[in-house]
Order: sequence, then structure tokens, then C-alpha cells
Amino acid sequence: MQTASSTKSYTDQKIWFSMWFLSSIITFGLGFFPMFHRLVSGRNQHFKHEAENQRKLAKYLKSIGKEPPVTSQSPKQRNAKLWAASIILIIPAFVIIYLLIKDLSIHEKEEDAYLSATLPERVFMPQTIPQTTYVLITIVTLGVGAVYWLYKTVNLYNQHYKADLVVEKEIARLMGENGNIKRM
Repeated sequence: MQTASSTKSYTDQKIWFSMWFLSSIITFGLGFFPMFHRLVSGRNQHFKHEAENQRKLAKYLKSIGKEPPVTSQSPKQRNAKLWAASIILIIPAFVIIYLLIKDLSIHEKEEDAYLSATLPERVFMPQTIPQTTYVLITIVTLGVGAVYWLYKTVNLYNQHYKADLVVEKEIARLMGENGNIKRM
């Protein structure tokens, strides 16, 4: 654990799409299995970490006399090994990409609700995710568009992880200013 003034001890798993994609081409698609596994397991770890942060923020908001926002349940944990193995059937890969973006969208909306209640100025803006566009591109290109869709999914998660670093630093600073050094 760490104090509000220290740096983030938990680090999100960023994915370098081009490396994984090239390894998948070289290995005739086998590189997609660890790529999907890493994407799903990184998502699970991030959502688990953010759920803990939301509990801490709720406690902080109550301590300063504010009511924490009511949010729906965060996206459930996904079995990274099962999801990675299921892409051998091809169609589940499209479903997995769709659900990854859907989960990120839900997560960002909930995170925005907490952050707008906690931070005095807006530091985090949920990303707009044109999921229908990606689905249409994939259908029109007979599945080839899924590579672009996967690329965008990986980049959306990487951008989200990067934004969360800024947000956590701002929350730590705010809690420190209010004399409420909490473990973050």
C-alpha cells in the first residue's frame, strides 16, 4: 500500500499492439492467444484496482460530508484463459472485442461519476467509443476490419490507463491538501 503522496504502486499492463500483431503474423495467428489473454487479464486487474479506489473515494467523500454517487455494479471479471482459448473459433474473438469495449465504456461512465463528485475540476473525460462503426467496418470487410477494431480497443485501454495515472495523482494531491492523507 502507499500514501497519497507516494507514486502509484499498481501499474496497468499496457499493450504494444504492433508487436503483438507482428508476432501473430509471424506465428500464423498463435500470437493472438497471449495478446487476448494479456488484454483481458489487464482489464480484470485494472477494474479490480479501480473498484478498490472507488470504495476509498466513497469513504473520503463521506468524511468530507458529501454523498458518494450511486453507480451500477462494475463489469464482472472475465476468465482470461478461457477467453484467449476461445478465439480459436474466430467468432468469439469478435464477441470478446465487443464486450471489452462495452465494459470499458461502462467502467468509464462509473469512474466519471465518482471523479466528478470528488475532484473540483474535471480531470477525466470518458472516451467516446463508436462501437457500431467498428462492428459495421468488420461486417463490410468480411472480418478484416476486426484488426482495426482490435487495434482501437487496445489503444482505448492504453489511453484509459494513462488517464488513470493522472487522475490518481490528482486525487492523492486533493486528499493531501485536505489533511486527509489516506492510503490510495
